[in-house]
Amino acid sequence: MAGESTERAPALKEIFNRERLAHIARETAGVWPAFDRKRFMKLATEGPDDLGIMQRMRLVATSLHETFPEDFAKAVPILEKLAPRIGHAFTAISLSEYVALYGQQHFDRSLDALKLLTRFGSSEFAIRHFLVADFERTIFVMRGWADDDNEHVRRLASEGSRPRLPWSFQLKNLIADPSPTGPILDALKADPSLYVRKSVANHLNDIGKDHPDMLVERVSNWERSDKHTAWIVRHALRTLIKKGDPLALALIGTTGRAEVKVLDFSVDPKKINLGDRITTRAKLVSASKTAQRLVVDYAVHYAKKNGLSRKVFKLKEIDLAPKATVDLAISQTVRDFTTRKHNAGFHRVELLVNGAVLAESGFDLRIGDSRTR
Repeated sequence: MAGESTERAPALKEIFNRERLAHIARETAGVWPAFDRKRFMKLATEGPDDLGIMQRMRLVATSLHETFPEDFAKAVPILEKLAPRIGHAFTAISLSEYVALYGQQHFDRSLDALKLLTRFGSSEFAIRHFLVADFERTIFVMRGWADDDNEHVRRLASEGSRPRLPWSFQLKNLIADPSPTGPILDALKADPSLYVRKSVANHLNDIGKDHPDMLVERVSNWERSDKHTAWIVRHALRTLIKKGDPLALALIGTTGRAEVKVLDFSVDPKKINLGDRITTRAKLVSASKTAQRLVVDYAVHYAKKNGLSRKVFKLKEIDLAPKATVDLAISQTVRDFTTRKHNAGFHRVELLVNGAVLAESGFDLRIGDSRTR
């Protein structure tokens, strides 16, 4: 339902197109005149067309390695001089990938390089290789990064140590026991940078997927009068809030089980084609004698070939006065995007208030020549 345009995936995949590779080659020659631009271009463009974005990023790193000095100590200064000239953050991640692939035997130099390179293209993927190879040593360095003056370095401390970082492999030891990253999160719990705060919230949300009690206990001990900390806590608890976890709901100030009546809940139109727009509406009236803080969400049961897949979306947080009535609505286009492909069939939609399902509706989706049931 809600999502990104299907056109974004090809555009993302084409970040490493021939023009950008030629730019990398020119800039590399600019900082290291001995660079073999022709050989690099041949190596970096010889991969199959169906390579994904991360595979293409790695191909750039391996192609640079084939044309760089064999001595890692001589190659790293080239990467560090090249980084500010790349001019594109995701492209610059290939430089950190180089360090992850070829710097394992040069721990101190490699981590110094990742700390610098992350300012131009995040080293979040690269640092995970060092966490796997030498966890205690790496996490010790990352705890120091949490106090750095640069927001990119502070974010790396949190993002690189996320147990379930998207687009990367999971850190199984941190999924089993997230406590080693506690000092990092505590150091960043009131960070002035939104860029850092988003990472901290996502890191905590990762923890909550496996250890909800640990997440709630950690953030409940934080001083939430600080606006930055309060923001992190709210976003860190989002998955638990959608599940109706009573402790998580209490931490953001909700009033427990909602005392409301649903006067109307509908999804229109009832039958649509892929690419059409739907509107979900709800009308609630308070049945309480006191004001209520309510979290209103909705869940879609997506039709799948082997059943249904439920996903919860945020609708609105409201303060509802005694006996008051509120009308809510949200519109969106139903279309395929990178992380979700739709199937024809009936899609049940639930209204959730403070985590409890209070009403149901739905819509029939038709795709191509398929017939909805």
